Amino acid sequence: MDKLYIVIPAYNEEANIESVAREWHGVVAKISENSRLVIVDDGSKDSTYQILVNLKEDLPQLEPLTKPNGGHGATLLYGYQYALAQGADYIFQTDSDGQTLPSEFPSFWEKRESLDVIIGYRNHRQDGFSRIIVTKTLKLVLRIIFGLKITDANTPYRLMKRETLEQYIEKVPKDFNLSNVMLTVLFLDNKEKMEFIPITFRPRQGGINSINLKKITKIGIQAVKDFRVIKKNMRK
Repeated sequence: MDKLYIVIPAYNEEANIESVAREWHGVVAKISENSRLVIVDDGSKDSTYQILVNLKEDLPQLEPLTKPNGGHGATLLYGYQYALAQGADYIFQTDSDGQTLPSEFPSFWEKRESLDVIIGYRNHRQDGFSRIIVTKTLKLVLRIIFGLKITDANTPYRLMKRETLEQYIEKVPKDFNLSNVMLTVLFLDNKEKMEFIPITFRPRQGGINSINLKKITKIGIQAVKDFRVIKKNMRK
């Protein structure tokens, strides 16, 4: 029986976290008894983690974790490493803001044996013009630096085989904010069997996005510098 771990990072998501946890718990419950929903609280200042702890009684396959605040990328790596340490056969990642649909997961799961990585791409995304511009800019930067044409490198809707993630996760710097982007680059650069599938991407379902345009710009500038260093290391 396949062991699926769904990894969801969360920061100050008290408005969304219960509905997100309940929806995605239904997914792991259908896969197998030893599958888990791992929600990693990134040092939230609100009641996100306490809500998760309270939900554990109703959702037996939920594993709430908490850690000091380190950013989205570091939290993803923490969750991925935990899933690998627990013996997950497949790792799926999405976010905690309710923008993605659990109902679209089965189309990914059906392809798991024939592909190493399956990544959603945000078709007709509904989370604002500025986010669309950021995605297009990232796509251009990755094309220039790595020579790769990537449909959507940072989508928080991806299913990865254990062996594939395990092979590349140590190559991503632990404090790198765009961990999923770097993993996508590594998968493609090494010609892993991949497919990009269109997914629905709704507006945030509640709460306030902690990442504003100023933070995005700062992250982007640092990312370009880091990408150049990583590219040199990839070619060694």
